Amino acid sequence: QVQLVESGGGLVQAGGSLKLSCTSGGSIFSFSSMGWHRQAPGKQREMVARITSGGGTNYADSVQGRFTISRDNAKNTVYLQMNSLKPEDTAVYYCHALYRWENYWGQGTQVTVSS
Repeated sequence: QVQLVESGGGLVQAGGSLKLSCTSGGSIFSFSSMGWHRQAPGKQREMVARITSGGGTNYADSVQGRFTISRDNAKNTVYLQMNSLKPEDTAVYYCHALYRWENYWGQGTQVTVSS
């Protein structure tokens, strides 16, 4: 069983920055990929950023150039550095892991960007 715990959400003004962390209860070395998704009220959950076990990354067009995903295998943690935040980035952010073709999710952390 994979357990993912997010932290780092909060309230920030537009143009500000936040850094989210997602820590696994076990090693993330064998995870095929990890990433961040978000869900705003009344909207579908969408992929924000993803990083593979080989270190490859991809981002949603809406966050390209503003967000950076990284992973620290030694700390079993994936990060999402979010800069130049906009009100439309407001959502619950969920950590995701793909392990042995199974999807695992964290409980989510709220990010609110005020204008």
